[in-house]
Amino acid sequence: MLQLAILILAMTLIVGARYLAVSGLFAAITARARPGLHGSARSRRQQRAERRWSLIAAFIYGAPTASAIWRFHAGGTAIYTDLSAYPLWWLPASILLYLFLHDTWFYWTHRAMHHRRLFPVMHRVHHNSRPPTAWAAMSFHWTESLSGALLIPALVFLIPIHIAALGLVLAVMTLFGTTNHLGWEIFPARFVNGLFGRAVITASHHHRHHQNYACNFGLYFRFWDRLCKTDDGLAGDFGREEREAFDRAAARRAASGSGARPVHTPAAAPE
Repeated sequence: MLQLAILILAMTLIVGARYLAVSGLFAAITARARPGLHGSARSRRQQRAERRWSLIAAFIYGAPTASAIWRFHAGGTAIYTDLSAYPLWWLPASILLYLFLHDTWFYWTHRAMHHRRLFPVMHRVHHNSRPPTAWAAMSFHWTESLSGALLIPALVFLIPIHIAALGLVLAVMTLFGTTNHLGWEIFPARFVNGLFGRAVITASHHHRHHQNYACNFGLYFRFWDRLCKTDDGLAGDFGREEREAFDRAAARRAASGSGARPVHTPAAAPE
């Protein structure tokens, strides 16, 4: 059991380091590509909170992952390392199946967490990121982290997957979790507005969820949102929340007699 405890600690540190590295990279890209987008004092406070919650989530994600690794080394999972163990077509098929099942789990648990009784407990922390930043990728209340941390470790006991394919699934999960919260669209417009964007979720789609909580619940694909008629299209104005918060702060300073003049907020683009 001591070895398992050490493995849990190691995986917690690895998940936390991966979060800091990937979110830090995209935060730096954001600062360069969209200077000032998340530069207000309010946003900096929000980003500190995002990092705190995300590092707590690292332990919750690390523990079941460590348990799955422990069982893998004992031969107790469906993870395989020999490519010839299954037909080659199963390699991409298993990746797509894992992503689809994860997306399905995410859609329905995410939608459930927007119930008025669950939202204040489980999901409000994540929606305190308004607008979200790269640091919000794992910014969850611990109860929400529990719901998100269990599926992939459970699947490795049920559905065969090559270890490299599993690594790709985890990389896609990390990439989507981070880029969908940037507060700006990293993909070219022709992708977002083309076949890719009509099927796959990007920041334009997920940002709409952070603007209007009753829509766009998916993680990777727009399939469930379209099927259940919760797809509300793409965000048309990424900077709206930040400008509105800046204007409110400026108005408060002006009202307190500081002499600061509120900045005019342009009308939001059509959504």
